[in-house]
Amino acid sequence: MKARGTFTVSNFKPTQLAPVPAISTAMPVGVSTMEKTYSGGIVGRSATIFTAAFDQASGVGSYVAMESFEGTIAGRTGTFNFLHSASTKGSDRSNEFIAIVEGSGTGGFSGISGAGQMTVDADGTHHLEFDFQIVG
Repeated sequence: MKARGTFTVSNFKPTQLAPVPAISTAMPVGVSTMEKTYSGGIVGRSATIFTAAFDQASGVGSYVAMESFEGTIAGRTGTFNFLHSASTKGSDRSNEFIAIVEGSGTGGFSGISGAGQMTVDADGTHHLEFDFQIVG
């Protein structure tokens, strides 16, 4: 099954967590938490742990994130985890990866697996699409 929705980010909070040992590179690594609200074919919210190596001046960097989603997709309601990562050179997305964490689903998402895609419109609207299966 496929589902597509948009999301907005709220409650973005950088944390004080730092890698140990501290290793200095050309880009600082930071960890943040955030909440997302989904609408459209994906309705709900998520709690996200977001880690990035990013240069603010050039807009170049990469991130990896883990989300815990709670909501409704294709008439099913429950929770599951998914991870995603991507890189940017300032105005693009590359090396994108999205995967639903198998075994993480509850309720109507028990047995969920799959992948996805994230796109960003020129106006900054963020879209998420899942291509998923539910076994059981």
